Amino acid sequence: MPQNQPSSAAPTAVRLLRYTRAEQDEILGGGDDPFGVAATGLSWLPKEDHFGVRHGDRLVAHTGLLRLSVAVGGTETGVVGVGGVAVAPDVRGQGLARLVIAAALEHARTMGPSHALLFCRPPLVPLYQRLGWHPLDEDVLVEQPEARLVTMPLRTMVTPLRDNARWPSGPVRLFSLPM
Repeated sequence: MPQNQPSSAAPTAVRLLRYTRAEQDEILGGGDDPFGVAATGLSWLPKEDHFGVRHGDRLVAHTGLLRLSVAVGGTETGVVGVGGVAVAPDVRGQGLARLVIAAALEHARTMGPSHALLFCRPPLVPLYQRLGWHPLDEDVLVEQPEARLVTMPLRTMVTPLRDNARWPSGPVRLFSLPM
């Protein structure tokens, strides 16, 4: 087969048994701020469920999930938090974010909540909108260490996990650190 011809095997996303810092570094190349959010000064929760895409022996994409409690308009409900979305720079533009997020959301549909929620830097909003996510106009309060409650400085986006699920209106408060 000529070297320039792509492999005939289409990439697939799989559930990962674990996701380590070394694997994150394998995707993003390490560094102190791989997600570009250190300037927010926020503390983040680790994810519990992990999905990835491998190219050969190399992990090239990841998404993590975590079930969380929020209040929207004063009513408490559950959401599936999505975070740690990463695609290796040398394979971006090949649909791997769509693939790994779709696999994670398929699993999220089995977790109970009607919506998934994520936080992202403003330049990533169009990517997530193409994947079916919707930005919230409301500020979102999140917990931080020492019982602090802060306004999330990143964009908050939601997507339904059930047919006809509608995000309620009103102020949003996450009852934990962000994911």
